[in-house]
Amino acid sequence: MALGLVYYGLMGNPFAARQSPPAASNRQESHASRPATATDNRIEDGIHLATGLRVAEGFEVVRANCTGCHSGKLIAQNRATFEGWQEMIRWMQRTQGLWELGENETAILNYLATNYAPEEIGRRASLDVEAIEWYVLEE
Repeated sequence: MALGLVYYGLMGNPFAARQSPPAASNRQESHASRPATATDNRIEDGIHLATGLRVAEGFEVVRANCTGCHSGKLIAQNRATFEGWQEMIRWMQRTQGLWELGENETAILNYLATNYAPEEIGRRASLDVEAIEWYVLEE
């Protein structure tokens, strides 16, 4: 079984239909429609397309220290305070083998706390029960 998986990993699925590469004329997609790749440095609306992270002060340090182990999109989907991000880093150091960040840690924490802080979700305004026009449902 393991040998078969190695074969698939090295050779691909031998049972899949072979497809010929698209003709050169079909490859002329617009620059904007190309999907981002790991080495793509395009930025749109302040977002680095390859990582999904906001481009701001500290971005390159975060990119260099964080995206080697996990996707930038994992960072972007989370929200925390400075202390919350610091606790996540400590957890990764305790349990996941994250190295000591040294002087980069402050830059990383400042970037994360500034760009991925908790969003304030306020409670809706209380209803003015006195102003509601109540009615009785009739069957």
